[in-house]
Amino acid sequence: MTDSYEGLKVLVIDDSKTIRRTAETLLKKVGCEVITAEDGFEALSKIADTHPDIIFVDIMMPRLDGYQTTALIKNNKVFRETPVVMLSSKDGLFDRARGRIVGSEQYLTKPFTKEELLGAIKSLVLE
Repeated sequence: MTDSYEGLKVLVIDDSKTIRRTAETLLKKVGCEVITAEDGFEALSKIADTHPDIIFVDIMMPRLDGYQTTALIKNNKVFRETPVVMLSSKDGLFDRARGRIVGSEQYLTKPFTKEELLGAIKSLVLE
């Protein structure tokens, strides 16, 4: 199972260093190449440079929040097909719905588990 994640480029956008580190550690263990960004602005240039296979984006961030970041990704014809998974500490219906509207494929509530993280990658990238 491990080798199926080998070499996948995963971008984790979160203003929390702890969340970025956690995700990075979990994903590197299974062979993913992990790129991190602390807000939407930083993420956008990294997306253009690295062309990630999947993007995890926190909703609540300074400057450019997760909804705005996702909308910008999904409005770009080059990156429109890249799956985006929203991360939020709130498990609200409104947040999920709003995430869908801007184009995110999935929604994970923080703190997420390794299984949830890998499950999202498996269902959105590997199938």
